[in-house]
Amino acid sequence: MEPDLSALETVVVPRTRDLGDNFEVRRALPTTRKRMVGPFVFLDQMGPHGFEAGHGLDVRPHPHIGLATVTYLLDGEIEHRDSVGSVQIIRPGAVNWMTAGSGIVHSERTNLQTRQHPSSLFGLQCWVALPKKYEEVAPSFAHIAADALPVIQGDGASAVIVAGDFFGKKAPVPTLSDLFYVDVRLEPGARLDMPADYPEQAVYVVEGALDLGRDGIFEAGQLLVLKPDTAVTLRGGGFAPTRLMLLGGEPMDGARYLMWNFVSSSPDRLEQAKEDWREQRFARVPGESEFIPMPDLPGKPVGYP
Repeated sequence: MEPDLSALETVVVPRTRDLGDNFEVRRALPTTRKRMVGPFVFLDQMGPHGFEAGHGLDVRPHPHIGLATVTYLLDGEIEHRDSVGSVQIIRPGAVNWMTAGSGIVHSERTNLQTRQHPSSLFGLQCWVALPKKYEEVAPSFAHIAADALPVIQGDGASAVIVAGDFFGKKAPVPTLSDLFYVDVRLEPGARLDMPADYPEQAVYVVEGALDLGRDGIFEAGQLLVLKPDTAVTLRGGGFAPTRLMLLGGEPMDGARYLMWNFVSSSPDRLEQAKEDWREQRFARVPGESEFIPMPDLPGKPVGYP
């Protein structure tokens, strides 16, 4: 029998959900094939979507605990508001990093000025589980401008270090664990070597096609989870540019449980968060009067990995 020379542990083809107004979201993590990669427990692709004038994104205030949310846009803009008082419009190339810790509430909307004309939205949102010693840290929010992020480029390839440490460069984002999140662009045929810097690594194909040699060519909308400690060469496939997000990091320090918008190493803590939201004990978002009610969630929380 020939040895298995594939670099891939698994390939995830995300399911698509319609959030209303034909606004589609592709969920690459979590799935039954893969629950998490490093500390990344959630990965959504938003859009691409075009809104008519008078319409836009309306994610009403909702809570989080035990994680950090990461918003990174490729097109359009979102107005973020949260219960620590942050009000921030995020645009392509910048990073919104919100550390929920012991508990935070936030909303994400298209603001009134943008709604006055047709608009578009395309981006990625992740949840990063926090290490046990930081799960109950005080909530906080950080916005990092696009021009503050380190970049490497050459020979038809470029990489922006969105968060964490990769390719020998570190982003000024207040992460609390060893991870990486990188925006890569490849011209057709351009190559970039992805080192095995972390035990758990994955590639999400955002646009175009990725040529992984003997493993084949992968179109947009797929998450390619690499085998542990495996380096690969990324190559632009097809006749159009390729855009990728590289992500991963060190394995988590024990199991995590996920229920609705909550992540914790303790199932009991999830139950407490659910009750706190039902009773509206979380801090409110200034300027917001709406909220997403606690849904009826039968069964036990999902355990990771």
